[in-house]
Amino acid sequence: MNPKVTVKIPRPLYERIQQVIEDSGFSSPTDFVVFVLRDLVGDRALEKTEPEKGARAATNDEIDDIRRKLENLGYL
Repeated sequence: MNPKVTVKIPRPLYERIQQVIEDSGFSSPTDFVVFVLRDLVGDRALEKTEPEKGARAATNDEIDDIRRKLENLGYL
């Protein structure tokens, strides 16, 4: 059984996420969305047991910057 599922979002949102994550350290919109959803849900039990290849933890400054950007976009 594959531990991942597909979630569909509007293409304009996906393209906007691509712009938001440029030079952010996130390797893909998927990595960003997973990070944001985990942060919003606040359930550490949902975290992966093994980090994905090339993944790294975001700093508090990066998290604050992401929150500001999401607020400016009207998502928070």
